[in-house]
Amino acid sequence: MRSLPTSAEAVVFDCDGLLVNTEVCWTIAETAIFAAHGHSFGPEQKALVIGRTVEASAAAMADCFGRPGAGAELAAELLERVRKELAAGAAALPGAAELVRACRAAVPIAVASNSPRELLDTALESAGLAAHFTHTFAADEVASPKPAPDLYLMACEALGAAPQRSVAFEDSATGIAAARAAGLHVAVVPSLPGADLDHDWLGTGLDDRQLHCWARELADVASR
Repeated sequence: MRSLPTSAEAVVFDCDGLLVNTEVCWTIAETAIFAAHGHSFGPEQKALVIGRTVEASAAAMADCFGRPGAGAELAAELLERVRKELAAGAAALPGAAELVRACRAAVPIAVASNSPRELLDTALESAGLAAHFTHTFAADEVASPKPAPDLYLMACEALGAAPQRSVAFEDSATGIAAARAAGLHVAVVPSLPGADLDHDWLGTGLDDRQLHCWARELADVASR
């Protein structure tokens, strides 16, 4: 596959909506909050919050509801609602475990998530993916989360890899912006179908045959 480098030094994955099917948890929580404030929640509203931190999502909600200054209150409500939904469990998305294992066999890997540490750990554990990662980084562990490059730069530094020779896997514009700002190549599996997103590789799932062929090539190059 020509669009992603087979000489990559590291692979960094987003979590929500990319590795783990947690976007449904977020959407249920977001829908409930919008309804409580007399607003409907559809693709247009989802686009305002997807991939953003709890705080940034809450601030967007406050603006939408005409309640400036209510961000902290809405953030607390959103966090509690998502926590409740995640407690019921979240599964790995199709192909996620297989791709993670294949990449890990080739190069160092990490997770860089815009979720707080609590939700990130819960999601990875629930999906059975936590054991695959030695390095995971959460939004509340950097000064500026996505779309700033901090999470990706921190991940690459921990993995001993140059960002320009690393690959990010993302599902949202916010995450893609962070990866690009850090200098990584970007593979994209959109959470919102039809979204026009910047990418080096674009697919509909982590179970795409092209990705697994690329991971095998990655391992072949790394073993030379």
